[in-house]
Amino acid sequence: MHGFANPARFLRMARWLMPLMLVPGLILAFGAVAWGLLMVPPDRLMGDTVRILFIHVPSAWLGMAGWTTIAIASLVELVWRHPLAGIAARAAAVPGAAFTAICLATGSIWARPTWGTWWVWDGRLTSFLILLFLYFGYLALARAAQRDAAAG
Repeated sequence: MHGFANPARFLRMARWLMPLMLVPGLILAFGAVAWGLLMVPPDRLMGDTVRILFIHVPSAWLGMAGWTTIAIASLVELVWRHPLAGIAARAAAVPGAAFTAICLATGSIWARPTWGTWWVWDGRLTSFLILLFLYFGYLALARAAQRDAAAG
């Protein structure tokens, strides 16, 4: 496994593997979204509003997975000074923030007909809003550190 820790070897392998995995991944993702939005019958209590959960729940998981990736990659960078770890952490930040924002938006859209309000100060909702702010802070600090390293 440490053989892939070499940046040149990893990037050489990723160059041909990424396009090969991109097409099946996109087909599976769009197929699953289409099935969830178009083929699933309405819920007995929530009706058609239940369909948004096929976007909301995966985006919540991906938003949390992005932050977990940042934490693990940052730990690897601090402990082992691995050059790819910092790149992986910064690469996970933007998609993680996007999925967190999608989760908050779809949750509000779902909450309006279900709860009668766009937002409640529930612990789960508030913690995801804080997670979005943490992403924004991480992105700002990472960008400032890159600008400082380029200037110095």
